[in-house]
Amino acid sequence: MKIKFAKPLAGIICAAVLVAGSAGLTAYSLGSAKNTENTGKNDAPALVRPEETADATKNETVYVLANADGSVKKIIVSDWIKNNSGSTTITDKGSLYDVINVKGDETYTAGGDNVRVWNAEGNDIYCRGDSDKELPVKLSVSYKLDGKPISAEELAGKSGRITIRFDYRNDLYETVEIDGKKEKIYVPFAMMTGMLLDGDVFKNVEVENGKLVNDGDRTAVVGIAFPGLGSNLGIDAEKYSIPDYVEVTADATEFKMTNTVTVAVSDLFGKLNTDALDSSEITDQITKLTDAMGQLTSGASQLYDGLGTLLEKSGELISGIDKLAAGAEQLKNGAASLEGGAGTLAAGAAELADGLGKLSDNSGALNDGARRVFDSLLATANKQLADAGLEVPTLTIENYCDVLDGVVASLAEENVKALAESTAREKVTAAVEAKRGEISYAVTAAVEKEVTAKVTAAVRTEVETKVLAAMGMTREQYEAGVAAGVISKAQQEAIAAAVDERMKSDAVQSTIKAKTEATMQSPEIRATIEAKTDEQSKLLIEQNMQSDEVRAQMNAAVEKAAAGRKSIIALKAQLDSYNEFYTGLSDYTGGVDSAKDGADKLNGGAAALKKGAADLNSGIDELYRGILTLKNGAPALTEGVSALHDGAGKLSDGLKEFNETGVQKIVDAANGDLAGLLTRVKATADVAADYKSYTGLADGMNGSVKFIYRTDSISK
Repeated sequence: MKIKFAKPLAGIICAAVLVAGSAGLTAYSLGSAKNTENTGKNDAPALVRPEETADATKNETVYVLANADGSVKKIIVSDWIKNNSGSTTITDKGSLYDVINVKGDETYTAGGDNVRVWNAEGNDIYCRGDSDKELPVKLSVSYKLDGKPISAEELAGKSGRITIRFDYRNDLYETVEIDGKKEKIYVPFAMMTGMLLDGDVFKNVEVENGKLVNDGDRTAVVGIAFPGLGSNLGIDAEKYSIPDYVEVTADATEFKMTNTVTVAVSDLFGKLNTDALDSSEITDQITKLTDAMGQLTSGASQLYDGLGTLLEKSGELISGIDKLAAGAEQLKNGAASLEGGAGTLAAGAAELADGLGKLSDNSGALNDGARRVFDSLLATANKQLADAGLEVPTLTIENYCDVLDGVVASLAEENVKALAESTAREKVTAAVEAKRGEISYAVTAAVEKEVTAKVTAAVRTEVETKVLAAMGMTREQYEAGVAAGVISKAQQEAIAAAVDERMKSDAVQSTIKAKTEATMQSPEIRATIEAKTDEQSKLLIEQNMQSDEVRAQMNAAVEKAAAGRKSIIALKAQLDSYNEFYTGLSDYTGGVDSAKDGADKLNGGAAALKKGAADLNSGIDELYRGILTLKNGAPALTEGVSALHDGAGKLSDGLKEFNETGVQKIVDAANGDLAGLLTRVKATADVAADYKSYTGLADGMNGSVKFIYRTDSISK
């Protein structure tokens, strides 16, 4: 068996930090008192930083609209201010302008220094505003055509070998004292960039610091980078590479490209409780990490079981959507008839008002029914998340998008390659070690052959000396006589024959054997055999690591992880589709209520009623098409849940492998100086924990922030 996987071991360090800092399954597992072994030390701090209590918490999502080269066009900030204490007012502070309430009717009073006091009345606040504040991480996108730099505008429509490079410049840092020296510690942002490449335009796609997934028609590219993290951890870039850019190359025909999306999060390290990382108790910490991975594996198994339940219930959902589509078709047909008869309604205004009144009375029931369907879908999703051990806010119509985006981010699989390499190396090492006896036997035989040759040569010299002595000559005299031509060729051959004859004797052969055996038992020779055995074992391991088998294993592992993540994304897409239907239905029922009010004044407005009926028909037709879209997409939901179910099973298996091999690789990556690495991890985690807001926080408010960069599409 030959196995090969070439990936820098630095990914192991990143994996360890992600395990300690990610929200979701990991946080749940590490924080569970039920899964903690009773060691008698109940005062040991947890590995996950405790949640800060605050009367209000602000979750910021910063949307960066950028040109194709990454330069910023506009920054939009969406804030979810959680009213944890149910206060009547919430004081918010942030560098925003043109602030609006996007979910409710709560208002605010503006004060000085970017302060806004919201009349919350116990509710959460969902607002949005614009910002011109400098971004902590600058995104730069550059392009090359056949190795030469080119602008995005010039590249449109061109053909050739193209290169797209995403560079991330981290400008946000704190100055921290480490080992008596002042050092810059950057806020540890994880940059995840994704794009979809049309298979008709792009061929032979490659990515550096990322992963490709091809469905036959398109290639999905996902890259990840950690700008500034290598500097924070003091890792030698020539030894261990922590990526700080993403580069895509491909053969393009008439180049065009859709938008790219980059997500930046900084709280991966911020979740890490640095009080639990005591360098004087490194062994205990490694044990904690091992226990935590066991709990994570358990959580993944729960996720797998929960998705099985969701898969079983998907048939009920599809049946309900079919009924909804049938009802919508009837509603569409009725709206068309309404428009056709609008011209004759002037004389029957009273009758129309009565009919619209009944329809308006039923609007509430229709809205309630649609809301109950939505609530049912969200309840099912909430149960699955809870069964999987994910500690996330309860999904609602208002927050499910942000929450599921967070879940998708927490399930990123960029470390699968590094984990697979470590697993493959352990298996290869075990296989080679199992053959160590055979290797040692072969090495011993080779060494014994060399020793026997040396001993035989030495004994022959002794025998030759004795033969010459019997002839009255010393070795020096013999060699001088040969050189002077005094001793003939025949005499030399006779002496050699005498030596050969004595060498064949039992006494001489016994001497050779005894000296060989004694030499083989010497410490020097035993050490040589052991060293050569180690050398051959290592050589065999590295040879085995060069086969194509591991590449197939890596691709399979990554594809499995990507399938699971893709399925969650598909689930969110289905919720988005129903949300679109629900919003359209609300708009429709509102239109019915308005039509009733208009019917009461219909006597002089028949023409206006006719136009309104036409608009109503158009809206219902759009609604019907939306419901058909939802119906047609329902089978994809079942397929997506099935794929997610399979992916969750593979995720559970992969986590078990990481639990068995990952911890020791972390120690190896630190060159044994785990204490020094922990010091830098602590500093990085503390800096990450301090960064809670892009626009700012009011006193006593807690917060979190993520950034989403979207670049313009490129076309002729």
